Amino acid sequence: MPQVPERAEGCWAWVVLLASLVTQGLTLGFPTCTGIFFTELQHEFQASNSETSWFPSILTAMLHAGGPLCSILVGRFGCRVTVMLGGALASLGMVASSFCHTLSQLYLTAGFITGLGMCFSFQSSITVLGFYFSRHRALANALASVGVSLGITLWPLLSRYLLENLGWRGTFLIFGGVLLHCCVCGAILRPVATSTAPETKEGPPPPSKTSSPGCLAACGAAIQRHLAFDILRHNAGYRVFTLGVMWMILGFPLPHVFLVPYATRHGVDEHKAALLISIIGFSNIFLRPVAGLLAGRRDFAGHRKYLFSLAALLNGLTNLVCAASADFRVLVVYCLVYSVSMSGIGALLFQVLMDIVPMDRFSSALGLFTILESISILTSPPLAGLLLDTTNNFSYVFYMSSFFLISAALFMGGSFCVLQKKERQGRPAEAEGAITEVASERGLTVEDPRSSEKQLYTEITYVTSV
Repeated sequence: MPQVPERAEGCWAWVVLLASLVTQGLTLGFPTCTGIFFTELQHEFQASNSETSWFPSILTAMLHAGGPLCSILVGRFGCRVTVMLGGALASLGMVASSFCHTLSQLYLTAGFITGLGMCFSFQSSITVLGFYFSRHRALANALASVGVSLGITLWPLLSRYLLENLGWRGTFLIFGGVLLHCCVCGAILRPVATSTAPETKEGPPPPSKTSSPGCLAACGAAIQRHLAFDILRHNAGYRVFTLGVMWMILGFPLPHVFLVPYATRHGVDEHKAALLISIIGFSNIFLRPVAGLLAGRRDFAGHRKYLFSLAALLNGLTNLVCAASADFRVLVVYCLVYSVSMSGIGALLFQVLMDIVPMDRFSSALGLFTILESISILTSPPLAGLLLDTTNNFSYVFYMSSFFLISAALFMGGSFCVLQKKERQGRPAEAEGAITEVASERGLTVEDPRSSEKQLYTEITYVTSV
């Protein structure tokens, strides 16, 4: 018996919202617990800080870089199948990683496979909210983001407990079973009765009989559809924002990886060190939805990019406080202040991108944005690990994080000011050009009061119509 599609904004939409919340907690919240295993993995494989840092960097990079592939799967098979496939891949990667004997094997299993599976699950769970919600979409996204905060709160505590009782191999095996819950969440995502829902009943396409140039043209069109290189070339705001975020990401994820080892190195109890990450997550449970709702207000539409730069600046300055002292009370205060800036960055990141890029090209612009962002995510922890191996001082890692965040904030804020100033200066010239063009077509002239010469002019309604 064929299943009846669900109605958008119906009762089942709120069940889907709960499934999306859980999925985001299982996936996006997971990388924050990798710092719990940093020292354990380093001792197990007799590896340097830089070598061990590749594990969380590959995991987080794949979590973002798989976006274009995920969008293809969603368009072909739908959100339900893609979420379930992602849950199966993430589980498989973690189970396989529990049997690894080298770091290279860990990179492939817990890094590449698990990261790609998490990407499929979390991005599809976000996409499906757009199908189920229209009037309450901002509220739905804000509530779903609470799942990330819950994940950041609970994953470190669970990791610390399992690590003490089962070791890292047993913990990773348990994690494989936990991530299978993404498949359960995916099964809840019933097809929705909207014209924009992905078609999932089409058979496989017939084999292509086009020539080689035709295949190349098709590949080029596919790349253009999912990776907006033309926007990167012609949209200065998108270019500034993408480059600024790439630079910022070189410093932003470092506290999640190195905060726990930094605290334990300076005598903080391991349970208290794991609690620091949970404090960040718990604070974000309340801060992230508020920041998301405020970011969605029209009053802030023209200022969101500056608020994002301000949040990045505050984040960078906060890391300087962490580098100055490793006392547990100071670190708790650091985590609370860090949560404020982190929630602002998380809430404004995609809102600013929506302001800069036309919505009909947002999907392709987001695909290229996440690919470039993942390059920074991939290189940031190993660079910090190399710095730590060289100096043997964790403070330099937080100085490095502050440098990238503060410089990126100043770059984006200054560049947006310059672009806005040029845009304001260009508007009178464009209006005057439009007046001249329309008037020349109609053959009208008028005398300029500032000059004795006659100039072309036309009716105001042709200029101010929107």
